[in-house]
Amino acid sequence: MALIPRPDERSEGRERALYLLYEAESKGITPVEALELQVLEPDELTRTLVRGVAEHRDRLDAAIDERATGWTLARMPVIDLNVLRIGAFELAERPDVPTAVVLDEAVRLVKQFSTDDSSRFVNGVLAALVADLRD
Repeated sequence: MALIPRPDERSEGRERALYLLYEAESKGITPVEALELQVLEPDELTRTLVRGVAEHRDRLDAAIDERATGWTLARMPVIDLNVLRIGAFELAERPDVPTAVVLDEAVRLVKQFSTDDSSRFVNGVLAALVADLRD
């Protein structure tokens, strides 16, 4: 029987996934390579998010690009784009995670790691994606 992680463990898993996605981008390697380079094996949620974003990246990016009015993916801060990818992946592929949690966690991450304006932007894009990615 698998243990259900405490909410703070899930938040930490998302944060670790963001670190690994950022590391992959900055080193020019794939997210899966960044995951495999870790000395200590990341937790299950971190692995799920990193592998999921890597596997579905083209579809996630297309969905984000369509809803990010006035912004191209290339113009977005790397942190914001990767938070959007994690959130979009969770909306599309993790129906067990409530929509409000996906949005709240994404906003928390960008408030902690990105610009002052990022939280409104990320929340707006993900809120628009709910209709596209949630059944």
